[in-house]
Amino acid sequence: MMLIDHSLPALALHWLVAFVLGALIGLERQYRQRTAGLRTNVLVALGAAVFVGLAARIEQASGAVHVLAYVVSGIGFLGAGVIMREEGNVRGLNTAATLWGSAAVGACCGAGLLAEGTLAAALVLAANTLLRPVVNFISRQPVDTAGVELTASLTVVAQGEFQKDARAMLENLLELAHYPHEDMEVRPFGPRDVMIEAQLLAQSVEADELDRIVQQLSSLPYVRQAFWGSSATE
Repeated sequence: MMLIDHSLPALALHWLVAFVLGALIGLERQYRQRTAGLRTNVLVALGAAVFVGLAARIEQASGAVHVLAYVVSGIGFLGAGVIMREEGNVRGLNTAATLWGSAAVGACCGAGLLAEGTLAAALVLAANTLLRPVVNFISRQPVDTAGVELTASLTVVAQGEFQKDARAMLENLLELAHYPHEDMEVRPFGPRDVMIEAQLLAQSVEADELDRIVQQLSSLPYVRQAFWGSSATE
C-alpha cells in the first residue's frame, strides 16, 4: 500500500501545485471565453486535491481511494451544468471534459503524485490547443451532405434593394472563415425584404465563430437580422 506524506507542509505543496496546474488549464479556457474559465478550473483542481489530501491525512491511502471515487462521480454533475442546448446546438461538451481533466489533475496533486499531475495538466492543455487546428481542418472539408449527422445554416434578412450586397458580404465572411457552403437560397421575406440562406458543408461548426459572423452581418445598415442554426438528420 502506498503511504502518502500527510504532513501540513506536504499537503500545502500538493495543494499549491494543484492550484497552479488548474490555473494553467483555466487560462486557456478563459482566453477562449468558455463557460468554465480560470477560477472554475482552479477551484475544481484545488477542491479535488483538498478532498484527497484530507482523506489521506485522516485514513492514509485507503481513505483517499474512497474519496477519489466520490470526486469522480461528483465532477459529472458539475460538468453537466456547463453543457447547454440552444436551438438544437449542444455547447459546452469540451468545457465539461476539461473540468473532468482538471479534477483528475487535482486528485493527482492531492495524492502527492505531483509529476503525474503535471503530465496530466500538460496533456489536457495539449488536447485543447494542439489538436484544435487538426479538428478545424478536418471539420471544414467538404463532404457528402447525405452522410452528415448535423448540418448548419446561416440566414440573413436584408432590404431587397441591397440583396446583392448582403449576399456578397455573406459569401465573403464564410470564405474568410473557411466554411464551404452550398448555393445560397434567396426568397422574398415580407413586402420589401429578402431572406438569404447558406447551407454549410462543414462537418462541425465553431459556435463562437458563427456568432461573430452573425454580429458582423447584423451591424450592416441594410441587414434587418442575421442568425444561424443547426439541425440533425435521422
